[in-house]
Amino acid sequence: MDTHTIIRKPIITEKATFDSSESNRFTFEIDRRATKAQVKRAIEEIYGVRVLAVATQRRKGETSRGRYGYITTSAIKRAIVKVHPEDSIQLF
Repeated sequence: MDTHTIIRKPIITEKATFDSSESNRFTFEIDRRATKAQVKRAIEEIYGVRVLAVATQRRKGETSRGRYGYITTSAIKRAIVKVHPEDSIQLF
């Protein structure tokens, strides 16, 4: 897989922002087929930081009831990346 297709976008929520400032851990939405080794290599290549650990989550799509039946959003995969204490990623 290409480096830029593995990482889709950073996830910027209140919890992710707190985690990035306190623990130096950053959250990204990634391709569902990507492995931890591919994510580590992609983050190091794109942002130029040293990655210590990668944790992944498979989040299933949410179901909601609409006017014409049930609607399911697509499933996503997240990666929480722990970066070396001397490095940092500027997302915004």
